[in-house]
Amino acid sequence: MPNHYCLAYILVAIACSFSWFFLPFLALFLLVANYFLFLWLARTNFNIKKTLENFFIKMLAFTALLGIFITISIAVVIFTETYRFFQIISPLDFFFTTQWNPQIANVAEPETLKNSFGILPVLIGSILIALIAMSIAIPMGIFGSIYLTFYSNSSLRNWLKPILEILAGVPTIVYGYFAIIFVVPFIKQCLAFVGIEIASENALSCGLVMGIMITPFVLSFTEDALFAVPKNLKDGSLALGSTKSEMILTVALPYAMPSIVSAIVLAISRAIGETMIVVMSAGLIANFTFNPLNSVTTATVQIVTLLTGDQEFNSPKTLSAFAIAFSLFVITFCFNILAVYITKKLQKKYYN
Repeated sequence: MPNHYCLAYILVAIACSFSWFFLPFLALFLLVANYFLFLWLARTNFNIKKTLENFFIKMLAFTALLGIFITISIAVVIFTETYRFFQIISPLDFFFTTQWNPQIANVAEPETLKNSFGILPVLIGSILIALIAMSIAIPMGIFGSIYLTFYSNSSLRNWLKPILEILAGVPTIVYGYFAIIFVVPFIKQCLAFVGIEIASENALSCGLVMGIMITPFVLSFTEDALFAVPKNLKDGSLALGSTKSEMILTVALPYAMPSIVSAIVLAISRAIGETMIVVMSAGLIANFTFNPLNSVTTATVQIVTLLTGDQEFNSPKTLSAFAIAFSLFVITFCFNILAVYITKKLQKKYYN
């Protein structure tokens, strides 16, 4: 009897043995059969350890291949539907026009169809909100992690870090309510005091709240990276006469920089993919503007809007959602390649 068949029989027998209450006769038969099976296995020098190890190796390989297969399948679907969209709308009109209004696009009117699918306002809104969010999350996350790692005592760190990590688990819709109830009115009153008008839904409020939401991600990953810096490097720098701040700037941060870059990449991906906060505090209107005081929208919000409800998946309006997803896929892919290149350069500089 081959080893893998023996292993399968053992697993099935053990599983059925737990059903004694429901199938007593079957369980008794399997227990007796197990006894004779184990006697036979003992005589044939069956290596259960090696068999289980090979089984789990195959399971890990299957899991890795399954992830690759899912990723390729998603990419194929996005590329196929995007190609169908570009057969209707020219890629030049899609990437280089400044009007995004697919709701009024009419296939019977080619000129209206041509001027309704310009993705630039959507991309500008996504980049604008992400930049505002990262301008809040990166400094707060890095400075907070430096304080927790090098300046706070252990009791304070053990008290603060779980609270900050709880913020990472708060649903995004809660942050959206926080934005429209508190942040937007507060910013409007502050700017009205100096005579500056701001839209009720604006990129500034959305970016600030999103930055608060992302800060725990950056702080947690950066704190772990700084805590993992070898103690002999930190003590050696201090022994040579460096102050604690000089040691942090010249030893700890450079050594942890690859992990910090990875944390920033993860945070940016979270900012680009956020939807609920944008819907509630930034709006749905695609304005071609770099002014954070105006209402904007993002790519993910438009994808949700275009695919909500009963849709015909052969119309330009619905297919444009896949074209937006294709654009985000390419941008994120290029950004990840750049991040991997920077990380490898830093690892080569500081780890070798």
